[in-house]
Amino acid sequence: MRATLFTMCLSLFVSTASAADSLNVRRVGGIDTPGEAYGVAIQGDYAYVADGDSGLRIVSIADPTQPVDVGHLNTPGRLYGVVVLGSKLYAAVDTAGLRVISVADPTQPAELGHVITPGRLYGIAIGGASFEYIYAAADTAGLRVISVANPAHPIEVGYNDTLKQAYGVVECGDYVCVANGSDGVWIISVSDPTHPTKVGFYWVMSGQAWGVTVSGGCGYVATGLRGLHIFSIADPAYPRYVGQCGAYNRSWGVALSGSNAYLAADEAGLRVISVADPEVPFEVGYYDMPGWVNGVAVSGEYVYVAYGREGLQVFQYCGPGVEEGRPQAASLKPHATVVRGVLVLGAVGSRQQTANRAELLDISGRKVMDLLPGANDVSGLSPGVYFVRSGPSAVSRQPSAVVKVAVTR
Repeated sequence: MRATLFTMCLSLFVSTASAADSLNVRRVGGIDTPGEAYGVAIQGDYAYVADGDSGLRIVSIADPTQPVDVGHLNTPGRLYGVVVLGSKLYAAVDTAGLRVISVADPTQPAELGHVITPGRLYGIAIGGASFEYIYAAADTAGLRVISVANPAHPIEVGYNDTLKQAYGVVECGDYVCVANGSDGVWIISVSDPTHPTKVGFYWVMSGQAWGVTVSGGCGYVATGLRGLHIFSIADPAYPRYVGQCGAYNRSWGVALSGSNAYLAADEAGLRVISVADPEVPFEVGYYDMPGWVNGVAVSGEYVYVAYGREGLQVFQYCGPGVEEGRPQAASLKPHATVVRGVLVLGAVGSRQQTANRAELLDISGRKVMDLLPGANDVSGLSPGVYFVRSGPSAVSRQPSAVVKVAVTR
C-alpha cells in the first residue's frame, strides 16, 4: 500500500496597493508617468513606454522593484505603440505617423526620421529578412507597410486599406495578423511587401479583436467581451477556432511567456491564463487595481504593464497559492485530510456548502479534479505539489482561498 502524506500551508501576500485585488500575482514595483501609458516594449535593462500625450518615456528596470525614469522624448501626437530593436525604436504616433528614434543613449533619445501615413497609427510590428519593414495598424486606413532600410528616410512601400479598424498587428514570417475590430483577425500575406494581400480571417463571434500575438502555430487574440481567443494558423487561408477563456469587457493586448498568456484587460486589470493546452485555456491569476490596463510585455520572471494613468507597473506571476488583496476569512479556508488515498474535504464556507466550490490544481495551475465536501478519491495522484482552491459561486462576492498541498510517498 502506498503511504501518502498530505501537508498543507496557506501563503498570503499583503498587497502594496490597498485597493488591489489579486490572485497568484504580486506587484513588485512601479513608476507613475506623466501621461497615459498605452504600450510597453522591453529590451535589456530598459522599458520603453508609449505614454500617450507625454510621448516616449524610457525607464531603467535594472532593479524591477525600483523603476527609474531616465529619458524621454516628446512626440508630435499621442504615442500608442512602440517596438524596439537594437539602438532604434519605432513609434506609432496617432496621425503623426511612424517616428524612428535612436535609443543608443537611453538618456538622450533622438528622432532620426519619420513618415506620415493615412489613418491613425495604433499597433506596430517589425519584420523582413533584415528587419527592414515596419507593419503599422492604421485604424480605418488598414495595414501600412513601411521600409526603414534608411532610418533617416522611412518610406511607405505598400498597404491594404480594406480593413475596418486595424488596431493591433503581429508579424509571423510571410504573413501578418491584424486585429481588425468587429471584423476579427485578418491574415495578410506580406511576401510581396508592396502588395500586402488578405489570405484569410478569423472571426470572433460576438466580440472584437483589439490585440494579437502568435506562437507555435496559434494566434492569441485580446478581444472585447470574449476575453482571450486562440486560433490555429497552420493553414493561414483557413484559420480555425482552438479555445477561449474569459469574458472581460475589453482586452487591448496580449503577451506570451512559457505556458501562460498575459492579458491587458482594461478595467479588469492584468489576467493570467494558462495556455499549456490551447484547447482548454483557463485563468490562473490576476491583478486588478484602480485604473485600466492598456498593454503588457513579459521579460524573464517579470510582467511589465502599461497601466494607463498608473504608468508602468511591474508584476510577478507566482503560481497557484499566492494571493494579494483582501485577507481571507477563516470560514473560507478549506480543510482537508487524507486517509488511505481518500481526500476528505471539510466545509469550505460558513454558509451552505452548495454556495461554494472547490477544485484541486496541479503545480502548473491546471485543474486536476473538482472536489466535493467529504470524501474524494485521490489514490491515483502522482506525488508532488497540488493546490486546493475554494471559492464562492458566481453569484457570491466572497473571495477565494488557496491552500498548497504537498503529496509525498
